[in-house]
Order: sequence, then structure tokens, then C-alpha cells
Amino acid sequence: MRDYKAFVEQSIIDLQKQIGSERVICGLSGGVDSAVTAALVAKAVGDRLTCIFVNTGLMRKGEIESVAKVFNENFDSKLIVVEAEDRFLAKLAGVTDPQLKRKIVGKEFIDVFAEEAAKVDGAAFLAQGTIYPDIVESGGTPDKPASLIKFHHNVGGLPDDLEFKLVEPLRDLYKEDVRQVGRELGLPQEIIERHPFPGPGLSVRCLGEVTKEKLDTLREADAVVREEIRKAGLYNDISQAFAVILPIQSVGIRNGERAYESTIVVRCISTGDFVTASWTHVPFETLETISKRITAEVPGVNRVVYDITAKPPATIEWE
Repeated sequence: MRDYKAFVEQSIIDLQKQIGSERVICGLSGGVDSAVTAALVAKAVGDRLTCIFVNTGLMRKGEIESVAKVFNENFDSKLIVVEAEDRFLAKLAGVTDPQLKRKIVGKEFIDVFAEEAAKVDGAAFLAQGTIYPDIVESGGTPDKPASLIKFHHNVGGLPDDLEFKLVEPLRDLYKEDVRQVGRELGLPQEIIERHPFPGPGLSVRCLGEVTKEKLDTLREADAVVREEIRKAGLYNDISQAFAVILPIQSVGIRNGERAYESTIVVRCISTGDFVTASWTHVPFETLETISKRITAEVPGVNRVVYDITAKPPATIEWE
């Protein structure tokens, strides 16, 4: 069993040696990986860390407000919020290939960081919340090269001419290890137990072309899923719960009239390491409530389905 106290102490020493007297920028996504990374780096370099949260337009409902609140209550470092929705959606316009989506989002992140770094004197390092499953799925393990399953924007999505030196203190850890490190650092449960959110955001939960209209629909449906999972007392028993919008429509009935509307997939998985996972046996009553609320409250959706596929053969995310 890993000694997490020793891991934190050694990581701080290693970061201090690696970074020296230079400054670091860290991209916050709202997830536990980036939050723990920021906390570790802050322990090592103090006020030489600047965290950047990019509003890509690909975030969940209420994400910006939630991240700002948690950060301001638990961190002493500077937080910069960058409004970049228009530029991300412009880059993704017409793109349907999931690997290309991930590369586009990754590159745009770096471009945004480069622009913001120009305003931070001496920023030379980019801290990322990369963890071991990200590397495995991107085919990047040096000892046992794996087949490329999908690019992670923080692994396969980074440009070759990256201007920053990378800091990835969690790259050898699994998700539960990251949570334990967060506990050792004294982060609140709100951060530690938060369900993972992919770096490319809702772009990989919006199958087919990414548009603002589809993202808005997905945001509302996803908010219903997470709210009902919490109401049912299942949030901490489920590793990840979210919604996906499919690029298909089906016939339904709306106000007594024929309606041709979108389909939402509900995905709930349970896992210990995020390398393999099983679908969660959510009570039928909870699934029924989720379905009724989405079809009643989210415009343009007339069908809700539940994903009962394990990983493998599927991955946790749909793209």
C-alpha cells in the first residue's frame, strides 16, 4: 500500500528541484486531478503558481461558478478565468472525428495558456493533472506500449512545439491514489469526491458536430442526471455519472403532435482504477425520475436510454 504522506513530501521536494525559481501556470478543469495537482504545486512554489480556468463553452452547468467558489475558499494562489467559448466553438465547427476534437481542444488550451502566460512574468512550466489511465489509453506507457485507444488532450492532444516545460506530479497514479493524495493535502470532500470530468469537456459527450445548441441541451440533461443521483444518495457510490447527446433523432409525441427530437444517453459507472469499469445498477425508480425530468424539462429531447456496457469493450466516455 502506498504511503501517501511520503508521496506528498517527496513530490514537493521533486517539484522544487524541477521548477527552481521559475513560475508555473496550472490549468484547472474543475476535476479532482487538476485540483490536487494545483495543491501539490502550490505547496512547492507558493505564490509563483498561477491557475487558469478556461471557459471553453464545453463545461457543465454551473461549472465556472463552482470552480471559482471552491478555489477561492481553499487556495491562496491567483486564479485567472479566461472567456474563450467563441474561439473553441469556432475551431470545433464541422468537426465530427473524436480524436480530432481532442487534439483541437488540447491545442487551443495551450494557445490560451501561451497568451495568458505572456502576462505572467517568468512563467516557464505548465502543470497538468495527467494520471496513469490517461497515459495508458493514449498508448504512452514506455515499458508496455499500448494501442492508442483515444487521445487525452493533456497527452496526445498537446502540440509538438509546446513552449512550456511540463509538470505532471500525478502521472503514475490511479484515480483513487489521487483522491488519497488530496486527503493528505487537506482538500475538502467537495473536491476529493467529485466525479471526473474529461479535459475536452462536453465536446466528447456531444457526439457528431459540436454546436452551442446541442451543448446547451446536453448541459441541462447532464445537470438533471447529477442532481437526481445526489438526491438518491448514490453520488459517492458511483464513480462517474453523466449524460451524452447522440447525433440522431427519433419520432416521439409532444403536446399531442408528432415530434422528431434528440436522444440522451445516461451513463453511470463503478470502478476502482478507471482502467476497467462496470455499469452501475441504478435503481429503476431513479432512472425513471431522470427520464421523466429530462423529457419534460429539456427542450428538444424525447428519448432517454441507459448505457449498460462495461469497460472494456466500451470506454467510460463515448468519444
